[in-house]
Amino acid sequence: MFRFLQKSKNQPNNLKEVLDCLKELQSNFEQLSSELKELKKESQFFIQKVGIVRFNPFKDVGGNQSFSIALLNNKDDGVVITSLYNREGNRIYGKPIRNGKSPYSLSKEEEKAIEKARSLK
Repeated sequence: MFRFLQKSKNQPNNLKEVLDCLKELQSNFEQLSSELKELKKESQFFIQKVGIVRFNPFKDVGGNQSFSIALLNNKDDGVVITSLYNREGNRIYGKPIRNGKSPYSLSKEEEKAIEKARSLK
């Protein structure tokens, strides 16, 4: 693909061959530019921001084994997942996030996790 960086046995002998090499380089450059543009477009939907908060929801019972984690894309869409841990078991909740907000009520820990994630650029 990038033959100009490698020593080649067939060096251009005349101007026509040099121009052919330049045309190939231009074609490769245009292809790479197109692929990069598509990747930038798609990457807006990838998880790019993560915020996590550990906490103890029950007084005098264990440590900070519970957590809320917000996983957001570039448009602040994603999910917040909360795990509530106690001696008898573990409960896990998930809530959708659109533009940094949820249609469901959020705990203060979930709000803090979302805030942490949104603060990342």
